[in-house]
Amino acid sequence: MPSGSDFLQLRIEQAPAGGRADWLARQLRAAIAQGRLPLGSTLPASRHLATELRVSRGVVTEAYQRLTDDGHLAGRGRRGTVVIGGARPNRPAELDRLGSTSNRSTTPTGDLDRSGRPSGPPLAELAESGRSTPAPAAPGVPLVGHRAAPFTRSDNSMFDALRAAAASIDLSPGAPDLSAFPRAGWLRAERAVLADLSADAFGYPDPRGAPVFRRSIAAWLARNRGMSIQPDEVIVVARVAQALALLARVLRADGIDAVAVEDPGSRGAREQLRSWGIDTPPVPVDAGGIRVDALMASSARAVLLTPAHQFPTGVVLDGARRRELLDWAAAGGIVIEDDYDAEHRYDRPPTPALHAMSGGQICYAGSVSKLLAPALRVGWLVVPAGYREAVVAAKRDADLGNPLLTQLVLARMFDTGDLERHLRLVRRRHRRRRDAMVAAIGEHLPSARVHGAAAGLHLTITFAGRDEGSDVDIAVAALAAGVKVHPLSWHRQRPGPGGLVLGYAASSTSEITDGIRILGGLVVGKSRQRTDGR
Repeated sequence: MPSGSDFLQLRIEQAPAGGRADWLARQLRAAIAQGRLPLGSTLPASRHLATELRVSRGVVTEAYQRLTDDGHLAGRGRRGTVVIGGARPNRPAELDRLGSTSNRSTTPTGDLDRSGRPSGPPLAELAESGRSTPAPAAPGVPLVGHRAAPFTRSDNSMFDALRAAAASIDLSPGAPDLSAFPRAGWLRAERAVLADLSADAFGYPDPRGAPVFRRSIAAWLARNRGMSIQPDEVIVVARVAQALALLARVLRADGIDAVAVEDPGSRGAREQLRSWGIDTPPVPVDAGGIRVDALMASSARAVLLTPAHQFPTGVVLDGARRRELLDWAAAGGIVIEDDYDAEHRYDRPPTPALHAMSGGQICYAGSVSKLLAPALRVGWLVVPAGYREAVVAAKRDADLGNPLLTQLVLARMFDTGDLERHLRLVRRRHRRRRDAMVAAIGEHLPSARVHGAAAGLHLTITFAGRDEGSDVDIAVAALAAGVKVHPLSWHRQRPGPGGLVLGYAASSTSEITDGIRILGGLVVGKSRQRTDGR
């Protein structure tokens, strides 16, 4: 007799023998992606659902655990198991079919992927069929229409446009696993802070930041980045974006109207500086990091770089280059060190901050965006003594200081070790997702070369022989297929090989695998079109 549940109309006879937990996890994941299980939904108790489906309770608990590990679900005590992430509005119908096997147990050819799951229709066929994506344009000719809009803008609004675009799988770089935000630890710290906070503390804050938070930052940087600084050297800012804005204002007043940048390098940082009237001459990056000889030849008096994990290539500034750079700084240059994701490393030893070697001419900037969440809007800036007073004045003029309560909560989490514990947890989760992306690239994009996988929250892939600029065509077609990525050429100022910049920290392993499979189909389809056009 067939067994089923009113919950999602689940029919256990559709599950393959020996793969019931996997089948159930896919059904739940598809229901979340399609909006049938919106955020905040409570799932049936595992014993109740197991009884309805006439399976062992272990089948249900295993499926729930898989989605918990992916960041879709969380246990909420007496509330039960609750949906906390993974919902994506406006999911294209073709991707729903890829993410669910409720109406089939095998692919048209009966093939299974490496996990034993049906692999779905061939993605090259999907990319060429026009069912969910327009036909790719010829190499170097971007697709037109609203899907191309985020990739045709010339300022930082492109990031807003891409974030607002509907897609089922977001592989954009830049975000940690937001579903892992330590809510219980945050609430615990906030209650403790409010219990001890005097009424006077709710007045206007110190524009430099709360003294207790600056002490916590100094201690954190000493423990984790090898820096030896005093709390009075720390200025609390609204993320690195504001740090760059304050530095741009102060440097221009000092007669510096150009800041050299890595190429390729962060387009967001480049556009931020340009919005304040700062020119950004490009300096090439190779396997050793930024080319200091090229920096010297540029005649720029300041440089912005990411030495611990270069964005987007992932290379580490090597020892020889570090010494050359410090010699350049000692001769009067200004180095702006953006230490954006140095806490996240997997397969290599820790790399100390450049500031730890010599802070005399280095402006060091960091934030909690990659450690906790970008929405907190909290970061820190350490500047040479000669610039400190001017930066504090610019900060006072900008906003009178960051909100106090957030600083005090973060200070408590720094001091109690809650952030270290959180970092250990997300490192494990990010590593699993990194591994899933590397494996999927090996399977579906075997011609791609992977860069920067040893650390960070993203990796970059390049394609041998790929025309420069064609990565934008792939990104546009991917967005039309429901997958968000960054084209590598977005982050270049000079011509260079195309590629894709892929974030993995904020997506589940299943989303990563599906997204790379779709990208593989698009790249294969474009390669066939190039071959046919010869």
